[in-house]
This record gives sequence, structure tokens and C-alpha cells, in this order.
Amino acid sequence: MSDQELDPTIAALLAETQDSSRPTMSDAPISSFEPSPAVKNPFGQKENPADAGHKNVDLSITKFAPIEKFFEDEPAPYFDEPSYYKTCLTGEGQPAQRVHQVLSKYLTCTDAKDRTVYRQQMVMAYWELVHNMAPKMADLTLPKVKRMMMRFGVILPSLFSPEQKQLFSKVIMDNNTGEPVYYMDEWFKEIASGRLTLSATDEVRVKKSANDGGTAEQQHLMQLKSKNDGKLQSSESFVNAKESERQMIEHELLNRVNALCEHAVMIGLEPHRMPYTEMQRKLFGEIQEKLRALQKNDKELSGHLKELEEARSVAGSLEAKIANGPVNVEINKGDIDTEYNTVRQMAKMTVGRQGNQFPVFTREFYHSTPQGTGFRENVLKIMAWIEEMDPGAFCRIHKNTAHRIVPYVLLVPTYGDFGFCWEPFDRYNRITSRGRIVIPMYPRDLKISVLMAVADLRWQVAKEKASYYWMEEGLTGQYYQYIENQKLKGDLKSYFISDYVLWLTKEVNGVQRMDKELRAIFWRFVPFNQQKKDELKKRSVVYQELYQRDINRSMSDGY
Repeated sequence: MSDQELDPTIAALLAETQDSSRPTMSDAPISSFEPSPAVKNPFGQKENPADAGHKNVDLSITKFAPIEKFFEDEPAPYFDEPSYYKTCLTGEGQPAQRVHQVLSKYLTCTDAKDRTVYRQQMVMAYWELVHNMAPKMADLTLPKVKRMMMRFGVILPSLFSPEQKQLFSKVIMDNNTGEPVYYMDEWFKEIASGRLTLSATDEVRVKKSANDGGTAEQQHLMQLKSKNDGKLQSSESFVNAKESERQMIEHELLNRVNALCEHAVMIGLEPHRMPYTEMQRKLFGEIQEKLRALQKNDKELSGHLKELEEARSVAGSLEAKIANGPVNVEINKGDIDTEYNTVRQMAKMTVGRQGNQFPVFTREFYHSTPQGTGFRENVLKIMAWIEEMDPGAFCRIHKNTAHRIVPYVLLVPTYGDFGFCWEPFDRYNRITSRGRIVIPMYPRDLKISVLMAVADLRWQVAKEKASYYWMEEGLTGQYYQYIENQKLKGDLKSYFISDYVLWLTKEVNGVQRMDKELRAIFWRFVPFNQQKKDELKKRSVVYQELYQRDINRSMSDGY
């Protein structure tokens, strides 16, 4: 990607991370593709039981589980398969033939200008191949090498260096984290299976029939069902959260009651027992607080259960009407086509207009470290760190209660630097649905790419929450007024993303790079965790003043 496309602040941060001593990979032409006779594919795709849980939001989870394993101990044999290249392209028709022709010319070409032309042609040819393969990702018998091509952009293993081949062979293939982070092949698989809705889709597609009289009615019913599904999911999440809260309060109450009922024998006055101790008398107030909390919880739980019951009743009614309708509505190839176009647009956006759009993995362009490559576990580690520093990163406020909702994460195999948010939440369920962020897998600095995506998500959620008053209230209002006062021109969100990256790369370590007024906005609306605040206040008078403001606000009624 061209540095001119990046915000100057982010470009400078990326420059700081560049390792000038890192050797440049050779791009020596490869004249043969090792097309040995085809062998039976020994790899089968197994359904991961954890997949079903990724869509549901569990509001009782407060943080990411620590990643205990980043790579497998032993390399998998996928990239050593003699017929890898042939298996990748077999059965894919004209798009595969086109990829073979263009890739052959690109790798054997010695003229720089011609090589540039073939690079551009390869972009179109590759994405046509992806378009052809995307609907097949739901097929559990699909050869594993086709998934590797879709997941990592690896068409030809000989384009690896030996070290890169070893690295990618040790990548953990299955999602055992319980988090909604998907590689591209997994994303299309979830879309094709219906477990994941289309990205930024206006309507559910409806098959045409000879009699289109009922089509409009079916579309209306499907729209109502989508809205009700959002309400159903939201109610279910709230019920689960309130039940978990009730269980926790009851457990704490029971412990206190048991402690209250323990009386030691009064020495000299046996069998009489001691009166309440000073510690036990303090339990009276605590027990009353727990009872009040249970009373409040019960009222809220009753309301959510009623909403859940109504939503299920409406769902049953709508499903019955749809089943008796004149047309069948289902996830079909048209939906996969729609999502393919969306994902391709996402891939372009991670790279930028003047970036490296080349879609095939090659040592010529891959310069990331093992920890700096956008593998699932690496991305989750960075997201966990962001949430630790910025506890509100994935929180959404509803009725003055913060709900932690981790977004869907799509990992695209591009050489881009831009991470971004595609959707802050589902339009039919703004309360508990997951947003969608996109991360390039081969960036110059993975941490900055993930920070950009989280910043984008944070901005869009804050803006939607403030609604019509986004230029006046909350984070977006304060930031908008600051930018106006500075008389800065340009995209407001881009400014915020740049400042958020600065906040969590420099200011988090006490390195003062922000304007005083801007730092105060972030300190209040994008606060660090309490431990980090306590640490920073000891390092500088600047942070000490901000810390004191927190104390003053907490003592005021308007806080």
C-alpha cells in the first residue's frame, strides 16, 4: 500500500515498526508447477461443534479466554501434497484455466512491464476462481487444498520459502477458540449453511415462480421474520444474562446467610451459643442489598421472559405462513454471489486504491513475521490486549447497562494495511447482534490494522447510539466539536481512527503525542482500565489532572 494513502500519523507508526534488516525474499521465476498424477485427497473437512456457538452472543462472558496455543506442534501435510496445484484447479472450469494461463505467464516472464500487466490480469482471474469456488465451501468433502487456497491465497506451494511453508503448515486450522473469527473459506461456509446472514443485505432473496402473485407477500413475511429474529435473539441473550446474574446473586446470598447462621458455643454457658459477632452484624446490610438486587433482577427477568415468549409466538406464526406460501425462500447461489461481491469489495478496501492488489500468496510480497501475520490466534491476542487497555472497546450500552458483544471478524488474505468495520450491528437487532470487522492477513503491522478496525467499530457504534445528536453528545459530539475548533477539513472518522491508534500505541505508555483537549476527550470517553490510569497518574502531572477530574465527576450528580 502506498504511504500516501495512509493517515500521516498511522504511516509514521508503521514506519517505526519496519525492520530494515529483514532480508527481501527472492522472486525468482518458477517455470514448472509439479503437476504429477492426481492422487486421492486424504483430507476431509470435519464439522467443528464449536461453530454453532459463534453466532450466539453470551452476555455473561466478560473477556477473551487466553490463547494457550498459537501453532500446532507438528506441520500438517497439506502443502507437501504433490498434486496440490492440480487439485486446487481441478473441477473449477474456465476460471481455473484462466488462472493457470496467467500465472504461468507471470512466473516465467522476465520483462518488468509485461510482468506488471500479468499481475493485473491475475487479480481478475483469481477472483473469478474464488467466485466459482465460494458456493462449494459448505461441502464437507471438499479437498482441503481448495480451502487452503481460499483461506491463505496459496495456489502454488513452491511460491513459499521453506520457512514460510513450515510456518503455514503449523497454523491451527479449526476454530477452537469459541470466538467469531473466520478465515475466508469458513466465512463462505457459514453463509452457505445459513448460520451467518449476508453482509449489508437489504432483502432475503426469493425464488421466482410461475405465479408471482404471492412474491411480494412472501418478501414482506421474510422481512417481518428477520426483524422478529433480531428481537428473539436479543430477548434470548438478555434472559440468559439475567439468569446468570440471578444465579450469582443467589450464590452470594446463600454464602452470607450460611455465615450468619454459624454460632460458636458460649464457653462456660454450654449448651448456649454466642450472639452475632461484629462481622455477622455487617451481613444484615449486605443481605438486604442482595435481596434488593434479586428483586430488581426478577422484575427485569420477568420482562425479558415476556418479550421472549411473544417473539417465539410471532416466530411460530410467521414460519407457518411462510411454509404455506406460494414460493420457497432459501439461501441459494444468488446469496453466495451477493456475499462474494461484498467480500471482494472488503478485500479491496483493506489494500486501498494504490495498494498491492495481487491476490496470490508469494514470498515476493509476504514480509510479515509469524506473530504479525493475521492468523486467528494472533488477531484474538491483539483484540484481547485492546479490550484490556480499553474495556469499552466491544461494549454497547442499552438501558444504562454495558453489554459486551464481540464482532464477527473476517480475515482476508491480502497485502493490505487497513482494518475496518463493515457493519456496527445487524439492522434488525441493534441491541445484541454482532458487528462485522475485516482484517488483512499480511499487513505491515497487524496490531495497527486491528486497532483501525476496532476504532472504526467504536466510532460507528457511538454515532448510532447518539443518533440525531451525534454532533452534540457523547464521544462523537465531543470529538466533532474538537475537530471543528481546530478547523480541520476531511473525513471525521478517519481523524478519529488515527487518534485512536495514537491513544493505544503512544498515550497508553505515557508518551504524550496528543493535544491537551483531545487527550481529555479520550480519557473520559475512551478510558483506559483503572490499573493503567493509576499507573499513568504517577508518571506525569498531565495524567494526574485527568485522574482528578474523574474523581470530581464521580462526586457530582451529573456524572
